[in-house]
Amino acid sequence: MIEKKALDVEKAVLVGIITKIQDEDKLREYLEELSFLVYTAGGNVVKSFVQKVSFPNPKTFVGPGKMKQIENYVSNNDVATVIFDDELTPGQQTNIEKLLKRKILDRTGLILDIFAQRAKTSYARNQVQLAQYQYILPRLKGLWTHLERQRGGIGMRGPGEREIETDRRIVRDKISLLKKKLATIDRQMNTQRSNRKGIPRVALVGYTNVGKSTLMNVLSKSDVFSEDKLFATLDTTVRKVVINNFPFLLSDTVGFIRKLPTQLVESFKSTLDEIRESDLLIHIVDISHPNFEEQMDSVNKILEEINSVKKPIIIVFNKIDAYQPEPWDETELIESRSKKNYSISEWEKTWMNSKNKGAVFISAKMNKNIERLKTKIFNKVKNFSKTYNNL
Repeated sequence: MIEKKALDVEKAVLVGIITKIQDEDKLREYLEELSFLVYTAGGNVVKSFVQKVSFPNPKTFVGPGKMKQIENYVSNNDVATVIFDDELTPGQQTNIEKLLKRKILDRTGLILDIFAQRAKTSYARNQVQLAQYQYILPRLKGLWTHLERQRGGIGMRGPGEREIETDRRIVRDKISLLKKKLATIDRQMNTQRSNRKGIPRVALVGYTNVGKSTLMNVLSKSDVFSEDKLFATLDTTVRKVVINNFPFLLSDTVGFIRKLPTQLVESFKSTLDEIRESDLLIHIVDISHPNFEEQMDSVNKILEEINSVKKPIIIVFNKIDAYQPEPWDETELIESRSKKNYSISEWEKTWMNSKNKGAVFISAKMNKNIERLKTKIFNKVKNFSKTYNNL
């Protein structure tokens, strides 16, 4: 039975390009993340295609020679889906579909599909549907004929799954209706937030899959859903936490990711409001990830976009139990040693700690250094509590 399930997993290939602003190392990292996104969506990546170009081909993203290679491979290996690392224009997507006769997705479409899977509440589903409709509106012609040809699988959840709609007016009406629904719910949520003014608010933020929900469970002694997949949590979860007799509200928010679709930033506005209106942010970082510094930068950019980067922040380096420094031969010159060779204790003494004003290194999974983190949170929340008491 397990073997049958493995055979039923949708096969996908990835396509990315090396450019002046995206070198080979950067692309490799992006494709690894894209592969994890495919896994999260329920697919299996069987091959990646890479081309070095000055700029994307305006018609087919990659050149005709590379496109022919992709066409031959997907035809000979029963590949159902071709996924591009960067967002395709409507014209590119239509042209590629005609050439490959396969389901074509880009990173934005894949992320939207995962959000459609993960949305559990009606509010989250409305947010995702709004983002999906905004994304597919300029792609209606190619997408609807494609949906008619093949339904189901990665990228096929959401609008248009049950019926083929060719009228752009209908889609615009749906966008308008969803915006009105979300505006109504936003007002209700703003009222709920205003009712919490007597108690400090703390929000967990960070890149997707860094362990926010796991830490939420540890701090609040609750059972928030967590999973080793991207975007395990979409809906904001709020729990009351008490440390040394000081109560505060702790929010677990949606994880960020590089190249986050602008449609999602807009449609998840109210979810991001939870961050904007918090008194303190706990920025969680997966220190075991080889590119955690870049992930931190991605989170900070989004915080800047929502005017929250200057809020009081505690940096928490999580997953120290999974961190493995690369071995280094002590007989080699000290100059040959890099950050990849640092131990956790060495990281604690580097700029990473001083720059982030006393970052905390923990393992939420193994419950390590949690008391140290609680003390740091307490010292911050205590000051906020004084402010609220004086209101």
